[in-house]
Amino acid sequence: MVEHEDAGQWPLWEVFTQSEQGAPHEHAGSLHASDAEQALQNARDVYARRGGVISLWVVPSVAITASTPGENGPFFDPGSDKAYRHPQFYKIPRGVRGV
Repeated sequence: MVEHEDAGQWPLWEVFTQSEQGAPHEHAGSLHASDAEQALQNARDVYARRGGVISLWVVPSVAITASTPGENGPFFDPGSDKAYRHPQFYKIPRGVRGV
């Protein structure tokens, strides 16, 4: 069970939905729930009730570590110093289309 952030409120959960097989799960919103099972049921009721969702993920907000929009510099710099990451060193095989 996730620890309570505040004694008077249930933990916050982030909800991610998938709309079709193979598609990425996308953040749909947040909700409060006492445990993972309740969070999943509430997410189904709130975010999947109109259809179009084939999969739900619920994640405790306290378990998510993310960068901030203001972070820049070396953390997000492209790997331009790594020449092997650039396509100029690769030949496209004959018969490959859509390039």
